[in-house]
Amino acid sequence: MKTLKSILKTTCLLVATASPAIAGPFDDVARIDVIPGWQTASGTHMAGLRVTLRPGWKTYWRAPGDAGIPPEFSWTGSQNITAAQYHWPVPQVFDQGDMQSIGYHDTLVLPIELTQADPSAPIQMSGEVTLGVCEDICVPVSLPFLAMLPTDGQRDGAITASLLNQPRNATEAGVRSAICRVSPADSGLTVTATLTMPSAGTVESVVIEAGNPEVWVSQADITRSGDTLQATVDMIHATSSSFALDRSAVRITVLGSDYAVDVRGCVGG
Repeated sequence: MKTLKSILKTTCLLVATASPAIAGPFDDVARIDVIPGWQTASGTHMAGLRVTLRPGWKTYWRAPGDAGIPPEFSWTGSQNITAAQYHWPVPQVFDQGDMQSIGYHDTLVLPIELTQADPSAPIQMSGEVTLGVCEDICVPVSLPFLAMLPTDGQRDGAITASLLNQPRNATEAGVRSAICRVSPADSGLTVTATLTMPSAGTVESVVIEAGNPEVWVSQADITRSGDTLQATVDMIHATSSSFALDRSAVRITVLGSDYAVDVRGCVGG
């Protein structure tokens, strides 16, 4: 049994590139640039990737929704990097008929915090990012990047702006509880997350991530009553096999018209 995500992937037009420009009729749909960034007070290096899209095109967040394509990163060729943490800025919700996609239009600056093997040595930041970009059709594109990051880099305004545009954490947003109830469903699980929290705006969307990249999660059906926000999703493993849900790994993002909230983990109830 194919999940909806795999079906969407196979119905998109596949285009691969060996340079920041896309071959054929999609020339210059997307390009990628490394922002060198700076060394943080904690000893990590804060760099960034800037994705510039042709006007009218969009790309996707880490959890792209039913109508999106998830980004994938390869760090082949990098030197003096032991770990990379992605600081995704707050995305937009795009309605596409009965489905939603979640991402960014025109441009994305993604801060990436790099842990170094030797903080006193330069970093070679090398690899490839595969992104879905869409206008009327969805086009997965592979964009290589390569840059040397100096140890004396300067703080960058574009990276800083994206770091400031982050969801509030649960404490900052006044989340008092996060409960996940799990029940069996055809080929997977039905999960209902109940958050006790103030409204994040007159319009709210909820994205639930299973904490396992092989588990597909449906678009959430949400209701709100006072300070109780409830979201129900179906979860299906890519192999259609049974699986256990680790509630501590579940990530719940509330995308409100006023602000966004990032809730890490939930408890049974």
